[in-house]
Amino acid sequence: MERLPKYLHRSQGGLWLTEDERDNLKISYRIKDVLFEEDSPYQHVMILDSHEFGPMLVLDGVVQTTSMDGHIYNEMISHVPMTVHSRPESVLIIGGGDCGVAKEVVKYEEAQRIDMVEIDEAVVRASKQYMPEVSGNLSDNRIRYHYTDGVKFVQDKCEEYDVIIVDSSDPVGPAQMLFELDFYDNLQSALKDDGLMVCQSQSPILHQEVMKQSYERIGSLFPYLGLYTAVVPTYPGGLWSFTIGSKQELPNPDELTFDKDAIYANEDLLRRCFSLPAFLQKLLDEETASLAAVDS
Repeated sequence: MERLPKYLHRSQGGLWLTEDERDNLKISYRIKDVLFEEDSPYQHVMILDSHEFGPMLVLDGVVQTTSMDGHIYNEMISHVPMTVHSRPESVLIIGGGDCGVAKEVVKYEEAQRIDMVEIDEAVVRASKQYMPEVSGNLSDNRIRYHYTDGVKFVQDKCEEYDVIIVDSSDPVGPAQMLFELDFYDNLQSALKDDGLMVCQSQSPILHQEVMKQSYERIGSLFPYLGLYTAVVPTYPGGLWSFTIGSKQELPNPDELTFDKDAIYANEDLLRRCFSLPAFLQKLLDEETASLAAVDS
């Protein structure tokens, strides 16, 4: 009998990955081949070559990034904070094992120290070998790899970083702690006086409670708060949110400038990504009012 990797099944004459988003929603991808599979000490890791999205990174059966659209997420979670900060010389990336965020951060000459903290070495190794479209087969001597727990890594850091980028997977399993208030508090301590952090805060359509929780927790620790969006086809709901917490006042988006080589991001998009749909702005206004009530 044919042995299939976990999370894969045969149907209609083809090989399929079916991602269980929730009880009433399943997303299926037709797969050409299994390029890499390994049970690491932390999770089940696969690189699958899909028909529509090319090679994709799959952790515990959930698609993390693909060669076709991974640049959208990686560019937006990287270039917005790197552009908003006036001089991001020291950068911490937590997660981001596919190396896509680091690939974007190294485009900034002023970034002299780049610490990348990824708990699972297998993710980095597989992404560099099988997903060069995402990782760029990254090789830059400014990057220091730390294969350890990101939560523990920041616990003893004090005013070391200008920008912290939290590129986490969904808030389940090893990534659950990356959405907790104590973790955000440690990030605040690890940032310099003018520092800022950004994290992915899930779908504003399908994961509103997670998004609002992230916004509320970060807003309780940082005096300046912002949320922006991008459309990532392989992420459930398509529309995805990112939350910024900053120790200094965020600049007027209309004044942002951008000159890096990118596929999705450009100056106009970075200026407009903080403009939100009406329903989302209403949700944030309600959260802002709630935060103000707590502060008073």
